[in-house]
Amino acid sequence: MMKVLAVCGNGMGTSMIMKMKVGNVLKRLNIPAQVDSCSMGEAKSAIGNYDLILASVHIAKELDSAKAKIIGLLNLLDEKELEEKLKEAGIA
Repeated sequence: MMKVLAVCGNGMGTSMIMKMKVGNVLKRLNIPAQVDSCSMGEAKSAIGNYDLILASVHIAKELDSAKAKIIGLLNLLDEKELEEKLKEAGIA
C-alpha cells in the first residue's frame, strides 16, 4: 500500500480537502493508499515515511526526499490535474 502525504502551508483546511480529493482519485484508479495531511513544517520531519508527497508547486520546491516522489500542483483541488500528474509520474 502506497503512503501519500498532502501538504499545505498551514496544514489546516486545504490539506484536509486535498486528502479527500487524493483519496478519491487513487480509489478511482484502483491504487491502494493511505493518505494523510499536514503542514509544511510537519512534512519536513515526516517526509521519509511516505512514498508520495503532494503540495502546491511553490511548497513542493522546498521539499526534498530520497524516498518519496514529490508532485507540485497548480490547483490543489483539481482532481483532473492530480490524475494527470500521477500519470506523468508513473504512479497511475
